[in-house]
Amino acid sequence: MQFKIKTLALAAFAFFGTPLLVHANDISIYTPSYSMIDPNNPDSGVLGMQQVDVWARIRKGFSIPDLDNDLVAKQTQYYSDRPDYFQRTTIRASPYLFHVVQELEKRGMPTELALLPFIESSFNPQASSSAKAVGLWQFMPATGRDFNLKQDMFKDERRDVLASTDAALTYLQSLYAMFGDWQLALAAYNWGQGSVQRAIDKNQAAGLPTDFASLSPLMPAETRNYVPKLQAVKNIIASPESYNIVLPKIDNEPYFVTIGKTRDIDVTVAAQLAELPLDDFKALNPQFKRPVIIGSADTKILLPQSNAEKFKKNMLKWTQSFSSWTAHTVGNARERIEAIAAKFDTTPEVIREVNHIPPRMVLKAGSTILVPKTENSNSDITAEVADNATMAVTPDVPETRRIYVKVGKHDTLGSIASRYGVSINQVKSWNNLRHNSVNRGQSLHLQVPNRFANTIASSDNEDKGSIRKVSMTYKESSKGSNSKHSAKERKEVVASSRKERNTSKTKVVASTAKTTAKTGNKKVAATSNKKGKTVVLADAKGSRK
Repeated sequence: MQFKIKTLALAAFAFFGTPLLVHANDISIYTPSYSMIDPNNPDSGVLGMQQVDVWARIRKGFSIPDLDNDLVAKQTQYYSDRPDYFQRTTIRASPYLFHVVQELEKRGMPTELALLPFIESSFNPQASSSAKAVGLWQFMPATGRDFNLKQDMFKDERRDVLASTDAALTYLQSLYAMFGDWQLALAAYNWGQGSVQRAIDKNQAAGLPTDFASLSPLMPAETRNYVPKLQAVKNIIASPESYNIVLPKIDNEPYFVTIGKTRDIDVTVAAQLAELPLDDFKALNPQFKRPVIIGSADTKILLPQSNAEKFKKNMLKWTQSFSSWTAHTVGNARERIEAIAAKFDTTPEVIREVNHIPPRMVLKAGSTILVPKTENSNSDITAEVADNATMAVTPDVPETRRIYVKVGKHDTLGSIASRYGVSINQVKSWNNLRHNSVNRGQSLHLQVPNRFANTIASSDNEDKGSIRKVSMTYKESSKGSNSKHSAKERKEVVASSRKERNTSKTKVVASTAKTTAKTGNKKVAATSNKKGKTVVLADAKGSRK
């Protein structure tokens, strides 16, 4: 596409870098400024932009000393043997390269660094590593925060094309200022500046050189190959025909413009208004983690230049709500997802999916989640809510567990109630008892609070060696009681008892060391307590842990 200056105003804008704003309701369209002056030769005047593509511009700015060793040869061979992969990656880079090169030139930095995302992320802004590094430049969470990359429930600026590029170049500049060598700065970007400095100190103490090649033996394999990989890509970009590689043409002009959005808008609506496929929209705006973009003075959306004008025109004609989501804060731990879904006229599955809530997990009190807007709750999400929103989940464990207890020789209704943290009246109610007396061997049904769920009480009143059998099943306290349960619904717990003691205080099994034992034909888990006693847990089919 040939670059044309249509108006004097645009020419002045391009030359002096003054942003152009076009207002449409709550949006502002910022056409990116770019230099048409050769930074290495200001006297040369205006370059013919249509005669120079981005690849030529990158080659012109190469300034890091070349590295030439076996690792470089190996990595160059690796990439040249995979022309399809190389082409896919360079095509994926095409929306971003002009911007990155432009920012490098503004800072007077080597343009080889524009190729670094090739190594870091294959120019995939959605890339993430096992170490939780994400984005084009693969920032770790802590490093991202060090460079003011916001990470909250609604967006992660480590994926933001503009913000992460600015942070990465600032970081690289600081590393170069620290070491005075771009190859060492790159090693530090991968390995950490502290690690590089310790390697330098070690070689200095041994009277050895401290350049990258000399420090390589001290580096982990990933860092040792890091600069050679970049050099290999540089070699191919410098002379693609030598390696039978065909580079896609990337015009030397801005691919995207920046749109400021002060009100909330759904991601799908934004893509629809821009007449852009959803995947293409997300490729330019990967920082948005939820289906709604929170509007604010700082919110920026990237769109191809031709789509930005469509976005503006379609917004003026749009008659529906721009956002279908609002925020809800969980008041207490008993507010279940099912109740929230019913309140906002949706399904639990939608709530879980949009908020990334795993199965069998419930929300903790104070969590903020996205919910559909309703007639009674249709406000946008404020910047304050978005900045402070957190979401915490916990396993969905019932509040009580149903157990069955056999009355021991010296048991009373009061001792049983005390042992399991319930009242005498509750035990009577659950078992339809009219009096406070119970008989030895009688089976009682209890609803035990879950704080006792993993506690096995020692029998206070039975002779040593006798066995007390307790069957447990989970039961939601809100659903009432039911005395009929099949054996498959129960967890049988068989506990070795102690001799009678003066106190009826529950003895808690403290050790978590588990062994496997066999009792009869059943395989059971045996847990040792501090006194060396053994508590045998036999799991029946259908029990929950």
